[in-house]
Amino acid sequence: MLSSLTRNWWAPVLSGVVAILAGIAAFVWPSITFEVLVLLFGAYAFIDGVLWFSLGVLAAGEHERWWPLVVGGIVGIVVGVLAFAQTQATALALVYVIGVWAIVTGLLEIVVAVRLREIISTEWLMGFGGLLSIIFGVLVLAQPNAGAYALVVLFGAYAILIGISQVAFGFRMRGLGQDVQGVMQPAPSSVSN
Repeated sequence: MLSSLTRNWWAPVLSGVVAILAGIAAFVWPSITFEVLVLLFGAYAFIDGVLWFSLGVLAAGEHERWWPLVVGGIVGIVVGVLAFAQTQATALALVYVIGVWAIVTGLLEIVVAVRLREIISTEWLMGFGGLLSIIFGVLVLAQPNAGAYALVVLFGAYAILIGISQVAFGFRMRGLGQDVQGVMQPAPSSVSN
């Protein structure tokens, strides 16, 4: 799994950038309709799911632990598709979908972080992202009758925090990959006369 993450460090960075942009959009346009929030959330969940699923497939191809990445990716893709297919769904149904998705994704990110703790020392970035997802999901489920505006603000804060965490994790994986490549390169040989 580590080799897949270090070679594909850009995937969590891209996912994080998308999350940050989605969070900023939620704050810049807080009066957007709930239907637009559904589409914004659906796009984020789908893109995030595709990226994590891709990492899982790459890890499986290298006979590494792949299932947390694939399962998290599938959950994201399914939630994203449902958000687009059911744009007229009630606010209460969307609240539950968002809450459950955030909790499941957070738990799976923590599983991956625990696995990585044996290999790297900064796995807490991914674990922190997972914890933020779980907290967000619990808060959303605790207040299912909250207005669309409150959900937009909550989603915006969550998306920005999780995005920053994912970007930091991705760049850490990039640095780790460069460190590993530097160690793996053979030392220049000196020719003695």
